[in-house]
Amino acid sequence: MFDMDGVLADIESSWVHVHRHFGVSNDHSLYAYLRGEIDDLEFIRRDIQLWRNEDPEITADKISGILADVPLMPGAARAISALKKEGYRTAIVSAGIDLLAERIARELKIDSQLANGFIMDRNGKLSGEGVLRVSLMDKGDAVEEMGHSKGVAKEDIFTVGNSQYDVSMFDRSGFGIAFNPSDSKVREKADAIVEEKDLFKIVNVIDSRTRR
Repeated sequence: MFDMDGVLADIESSWVHVHRHFGVSNDHSLYAYLRGEIDDLEFIRRDIQLWRNEDPEITADKISGILADVPLMPGAARAISALKKEGYRTAIVSAGIDLLAERIARELKIDSQLANGFIMDRNGKLSGEGVLRVSLMDKGDAVEEMGHSKGVAKEDIFTVGNSQYDVSMFDRSGFGIAFNPSDSKVREKADAIVEEKDLFKIVNVIDSRTRR
């Protein structure tokens, strides 16, 4: 199972990518979230409101357009293709935006994706409310739920993440890979580390693990 932002997608955050398009910042909300003052849904609401303040008519199609230029991580296509040829099922588990997760899953033929989204009003505009599927602070819950739904035991799940927010994914899987890690916490908790910004490098790590 792959995190998306910073792993499959060569960007820091899909949410921040949209913020930068509008010239806004969610730093205040991020700090409130990390202090436990707001929950995931309120964090999403505040992000959406930043965009609506700039464009009251904003739709999901506009968000998709903004995300259309997000590049894939180098080596992502080769990695997914190689894993699928070896018989692995692939999945995205991300607290990022589902519109990008859907695009990447479609382009790379990834089997499943789970990410966060938006509720629209009757005119197709963003209502201001979000859809929470993956908590930023506990992606492990989503990993466990997806594993159960697919009939895959914990020890047979590989997870790939790049930041401290992905540590809970490692906790709920058999093997965690820190890809191009951005902080010490994800390094410390990973079973393997790939320093090079080439996602194909994880295939050798997985192969070496399964040959044991």
